[in-house]
Amino acid sequence: MTCEKKPSLSRLTRSIRYALLASATTTFSALPAYAQEQQARDAVLPAVEVTGQQETATSPVQGYRATRAATATKTDTPLAETPQSVTVVTRDQMTDQGATNLQDALTYAAGVRSDAYGVDSRNDAFTIRGATPTTYVDGMRQTNGYYTSSVRPDPFTLERIEVLRGPSAMMYGQGSTGGVVNLVSKRPQETFQGEVGVQLGTFGRKQLQADVTGPLSEDGKWLYRLVAVARDSDTQVDFVGDDRFLLAPSLTWKPSDRTTLTFQASHQRDRTGSTAQFLPWAGMVTPNVSGQIPSSRFIGEPTDRYDTDRTTVGYLLEHKFNEQWMVRQNMRYARNKVDYVTHYADSFATDPSTGQPGGWAIDPVNQRLIRRIAGAQLDHTRITTIDQHLQGNLQTGNVKHTVLAGLDYTDYQLDSARGSGSNTIDVYAPVYGNPVSMTLVNQPRNTQKQTGVYLQDQMKFGEKWIAVLGVRHDRVTNGLAGSADNKDSATTGRLGLMYLMDNGWSPYVSYSESFTPLTGTDRLGTRYKPLEGEQIEAGVKYMPADGKSQFTAAIWKIKEKNQQTNDPVNPLFRIQVDSTKNKGLELEWRAAVTPTFDAIAHYNYLDLDDKLTGIPKHQAAAWGKWKLNVGDVSGLSFGAGVRYMSSFKDGIAPTTPSVTLLDTMLSWDNGQWRYALNINNLTDKLYNAACLLRGDCWYGARRTAVASATYRF
Repeated sequence: MTCEKKPSLSRLTRSIRYALLASATTTFSALPAYAQEQQARDAVLPAVEVTGQQETATSPVQGYRATRAATATKTDTPLAETPQSVTVVTRDQMTDQGATNLQDALTYAAGVRSDAYGVDSRNDAFTIRGATPTTYVDGMRQTNGYYTSSVRPDPFTLERIEVLRGPSAMMYGQGSTGGVVNLVSKRPQETFQGEVGVQLGTFGRKQLQADVTGPLSEDGKWLYRLVAVARDSDTQVDFVGDDRFLLAPSLTWKPSDRTTLTFQASHQRDRTGSTAQFLPWAGMVTPNVSGQIPSSRFIGEPTDRYDTDRTTVGYLLEHKFNEQWMVRQNMRYARNKVDYVTHYADSFATDPSTGQPGGWAIDPVNQRLIRRIAGAQLDHTRITTIDQHLQGNLQTGNVKHTVLAGLDYTDYQLDSARGSGSNTIDVYAPVYGNPVSMTLVNQPRNTQKQTGVYLQDQMKFGEKWIAVLGVRHDRVTNGLAGSADNKDSATTGRLGLMYLMDNGWSPYVSYSESFTPLTGTDRLGTRYKPLEGEQIEAGVKYMPADGKSQFTAAIWKIKEKNQQTNDPVNPLFRIQVDSTKNKGLELEWRAAVTPTFDAIAHYNYLDLDDKLTGIPKHQAAAWGKWKLNVGDVSGLSFGAGVRYMSSFKDGIAPTTPSVTLLDTMLSWDNGQWRYALNINNLTDKLYNAACLLRGDCWYGARRTAVASATYRF
């Protein structure tokens, strides 16, 4: 039986829709007169020659302080005029901090818990405002499935990372209540430049990487870029590698100064396993008669694997009709293959002596022998995403409008085969060579089709007041082979108001909603319900015109339904909880304190609903980079960072202790060559990133050191 849920509009959503329609009607009716006035002005104004490249929402940024972003509005908008919390992690910051994965790159971003599940070679697990965000690449969703059908992005392919905190369904339809992490790819540049580099590091890390870009034709109408990575590496867990081969070519065609078409492609082949062992409380954070479980302990089989292959093709098109109107269309087709075989600890079984998980159910006295759950899955996912919108830059009276009207479409398909079993192993003296024999059983094909239409108006009243109104309607069809389609629809809205002060301060308030259709089923085969939420946020930004410093402060409250959390019975699945409420405070500061000293700092306070996985209430981090001159040697830099996470509990689980970690960097840059040494967790502190209610704990990353040499031309 097909059941369609009819749209249910809140009063605010209706008000936003009516206001937008009224605004659009007024704006469009005023267009002819305004266009004539603009043409007259263009006819008399002299041509101005512009030298240098002005920063855009996708261009390279020098230093740590971007001034513009597009993730919050899908338009190139100054951060100082965006009434919602946004953090931009620049290419320079990723390079200085030696980010080798997405979790590393987000370590110093406000509102983010970057190591939510410690070291996990399968997935970049991080949370924003207590919820798992949705990851996008160039404004299009990376994947729709659970993390065990995904591929880890490589930071070397990125120009920047934009973190939009809070619900964002009005723009994307598919964005969690926590927010959106948008990965902005490196794109072809007009000037020839390139670099090749080598990395050597702990756990046998050996990596080669290259990035070359420039004009392909003398007239500059064709530009190219090629990014490549090849890596052979182990991890801190025995028998788990971290090998990668990646190619990401792109080609830009600019037939005129009004049209830009960029073709993108990538192929990424990862060969790794699972560093996640799901080890029990006793031996991780509580006493075990056999002692502490080593952080390198592997209780799987050397033949275990998490092998992924991802291939993508797509394009980014922008055409300007005139000074007022432009159209964009972005499209990507992605195909993922994940071959996953694992054996992990059954820390979820109830210990008969305590009646709780997290112990040694089959060996409560010696606490050595543990049951291993074995799982195998072969996933093939295909996702086609297309997003197109029309943008108008208009004016009615003293009100400047940036109007956006768009439609996006996503077609997702998952074919999966799964198998399972179990046996036992001695955690403290593992003997390998006894894998569980598993037979893969084909699962029903899972599909999702989503269509969304949206309308947004960014209005600037004079030079002081900014208002953002947006409304969106989505229709989603979830299909499961052998069952009737499940249809959902929702209308979501957003409202923001900001005041621009002369001294660089900009107070704001905003309201936003989320609607995230979820694919897949839980352990019992029940389809997941859409995740819905709403947020109220108030804050202030300080972004003076000189660009030397940036400060943001925000308080927020989120209500949501159907949030996913870990299944206490089987961690390969998720369960949903009915209603949750979160609130918090975020502070972030970025500044060029002196010409030779740059700094980043943030503090997060999170009051999380008890129904969700435990997350620390307090987090803080600070990073500084000093440029040094020693004698006649210039180009030296020293970086240092500190990260703090408070203790926390997840229900009846033992307390996850607080931890303070240190990071360092030393580099020498003479213009053509750059040599660097990055060390994270300098003191090699052994710590738990999380101990969960269901019974397991996760080690955080041990000390990692990476020495790199880069030649630029």
